[in-house]
Amino acid sequence: MTQVAQQVKVLGKLTPEFEQILTPEALNFVADLHAQFNPTREKLLTNRAARQKDIDAGKYPDFLSHTAAMRDGKWQVAEAPADLADRRVEITGPVERKMMINAFNSGANAFMADLEDSLSPTWENVIDGQINLKEAVRKTLSYDSPEGKSYRLKDKIATLIVRPRGWHLLENHVTVSGAPISASLFDFGLFFFHNAQELVKRNSGPYFYLPKMESHLEAKLWNDVFNYAQDKMKVARGTVRATVLIETIMAAFEMEEILFELKEHASGLNAGRWDYIFSTIKKFSSHKEFLMPDRAQITMRVPFMRAYCRLLVKTCHKRGAHAMGGMAAFIPSRKDAAINEVAMSKVKEDKELEVTTGFDGTWVAHPDLVPVARDVFDKTLGTNPNQKSKQLDDVVTGSEILAVKIDGGLITEKGLTNNVDVALQYIESWLRGTGAAAIHNLMEDAATAEISRAQLWQWIICGAKLDDGRLITKELYRQTRDAQLKLLSTAPNNRYKEAAEILDRLVESETFIEFLTTDAYAYLK
Repeated sequence: MTQVAQQVKVLGKLTPEFEQILTPEALNFVADLHAQFNPTREKLLTNRAARQKDIDAGKYPDFLSHTAAMRDGKWQVAEAPADLADRRVEITGPVERKMMINAFNSGANAFMADLEDSLSPTWENVIDGQINLKEAVRKTLSYDSPEGKSYRLKDKIATLIVRPRGWHLLENHVTVSGAPISASLFDFGLFFFHNAQELVKRNSGPYFYLPKMESHLEAKLWNDVFNYAQDKMKVARGTVRATVLIETIMAAFEMEEILFELKEHASGLNAGRWDYIFSTIKKFSSHKEFLMPDRAQITMRVPFMRAYCRLLVKTCHKRGAHAMGGMAAFIPSRKDAAINEVAMSKVKEDKELEVTTGFDGTWVAHPDLVPVARDVFDKTLGTNPNQKSKQLDDVVTGSEILAVKIDGGLITEKGLTNNVDVALQYIESWLRGTGAAAIHNLMEDAATAEISRAQLWQWIICGAKLDDGRLITKELYRQTRDAQLKLLSTAPNNRYKEAAEILDRLVESETFIEFLTTDAYAYLK
C-alpha cells in the first residue's frame, strides 16, 4: 500500500462480503482521488456559500458574462455510444437488490441505479449497493425472497447508469488523514475501480448521472476526476459518459457551460424537477417575492418551470446532447383501479408535454409505468433513437427563469398539512434505512421532503398567510405536526420522535439549513 492508502481508515463494519469491495487497492484508489480533488471540492462549496450571500443581499443570478465565449462557440459534445443513443424511457431506483433486478428487467432503455436521493446512506446500504452494482455489471445479480420467489436478470436488460452522491456530502465511515472522505469520490471511485474495465469488455462503459451541481466549475471538477480515473485504470479518455441533473436554480444559468466543461464525457442534461423546485425555494427562501403556493400547484405548466424545460431542451439539442425529462413517481395501486386510471392519465399527459417540448426521453419510478411512457415517446420518435434534430429557437431570458409567481396560487391548510405529513413520513423512513418511500401512491425520495420542509420554513420566515387569512407561524406548524404525529405514530419500532426532532430543527431554525440529508446523517444507525 502506498503512503496515501496508509492514511485511509474504514470505521464502518467489515464483513467478508464488504472486504471484496473495500480491498486495499480499491481504498487506495478512492483515497488517491480524495487527495487529488478534495481541496478543489471544498473551495467550490465555499463558492456556493459566497453566491448565497449575494442572493440574500438581493444580487440575483443571471447568465454569466465572462463565459459568453463558451455559449457563442461552435462545439458539440461527444457522440453517444450505441447503448446510450436511445434513452426514451429510463427507470430509476435505489441500489437495492430486488428493486434493481425488477428495474433492469422492466423494458426500460436505461436504469439509473441510485446511491443518492433514493438511498438512505447507511453504511450497509452504501456497500451492499456497490456489491449489487458489481454483480449487475457481470449479470450475476440474483435474489431469492423469503416467500420463495426467485429474481434473475433477463438476457436483455436496461443500460446501467449510476448516480453517486453530490459534492456537498461526506462518507463518515471512511476517513483520509483523519477527515471523512468525499461521498461523491467514494461512490464514483469504488464503482469505477471495480467495473470500468469490465464494462468496456462488455461493449458498454461507466455511465453516470451527476447530481446537485451549482456551477460549470463543479462540472469541470468532475471532468478532471474522470480523466484522472481513466488514466489510472488504463481506460481510454472519453469512455466515461455523464448526464448532469439540472436540479439547482444556479445550474440553470450555466447549462451550456456545464456541457462545455464535460464535452468529451457529456451525454446530456436531465430536468431534475423536484430538486429544482427545492433549490429555487432554498436559494430565495428569505425573499417574499419568491413565496410559492402549495407544492401541488407548482406543476410543469407554470411559467418558470416551462422556461427551465425549454432552455434545457434548446441547450442540449444545440450541442448534440440528450435532453432527459423528469420523474413520474406514481406507484400503481393493486387494489384501487380508479386511482390508477386517474394517475395513469396524468402520467400520460405529463409525458406528452415533455415529448412535444422536445425531450428525448423521460424517467419513471415503477416498472408498470414503462409501457405508458414508451407509448407516448414512440408516437413521436418512431424508429428514431431521439429527437436531437428538433432545434428550439425561442429565447429564454434570465427573468423568465426567476419569474416564480403563479397566477391563482394559494397556500392552503391542506397544503400545509401535506407538507408536514410527507416530511415526517419520509424522514422516518429514511432513518429506518429506506430512502425510496411509498407515500400516498407516490415513490418519494429526499427531494420531496426537502421541498416540504423548505416551504414550511419559507412560509414562516416570510410571514405568509393561508387562504383563510391565518398567519403561518411556528405555533401553527407545531399544532399541525402534533396532529399528524397522532395519526402516524402507530407502527412498532417507528422513529417518528426523531423524525419530528429533525423536522422541528429544519423548520424552526433561524437560518435555512442547507440539506436535510446532511443534518439528519448523524441519526442513521
